[in-house]
Amino acid sequence: MDTIFHKIIRREIPADIVYEDDDIIAFRDIAPQAPVHVLFVPKTDVATLNDLQASQAEVVGRLAFAAARYAKEQGFAEDGYRIVMNCNDDGGQTVFQIHLHLLAGAPLGRFGTPA
Repeated sequence: MDTIFHKIIRREIPADIVYEDDDIIAFRDIAPQAPVHVLFVPKTDVATLNDLQASQAEVVGRLAFAAARYAKEQGFAEDGYRIVMNCNDDGGQTVFQIHLHLLAGAPLGRFGTPA
């Protein structure tokens, strides 16, 4: 796979990186949907949640843990935040490398399609 996220991981294109470890990179979304909108991306290649193997389940846990740690470090964990993972076109996925959106910094309200 070679997505925009892979190019960011390889430092071929710039990004506002806010967190990185051996397994994950996190950077600010270029089209933020909240005052804080950070993408947490595993360095393991997995296109969609549907492609995640049982042996890779910890990848999702690492993403969630890194997002929670970042929220605490940045001081908005107590006010609240949302984490979202999209899967495929109807789920809103536009880059086919799994990633977690962290949204915060304002009341987020409800989401989804109207009833």
